[in-house]
Amino acid sequence: MVCFCFLVDQKKKMRSSKPAAGTCSRCGGGARIADMTTSTRFCLIPIYWRSWKAVVCGFCGAVLKSYR
Repeated sequence: MVCFCFLVDQKKKMRSSKPAAGTCSRCGGGARIADMTTSTRFCLIPIYWRSWKAVVCGFCGAVLKSYR
């Protein structure tokens, strides 16, 4: 018996953010503290959500530090 399983996608979304002290080590942009949400869908059906906080760059969007 053969079973094919595949992950359709995983999206990270920024719900809200506010300015933070510091700069990005990659591009030099300003840092922001953000409430992030990760959503995982399998066969177009959302099956898993997780909310977490992160320090992200306001210019390039890189996650500098995450608090899970």
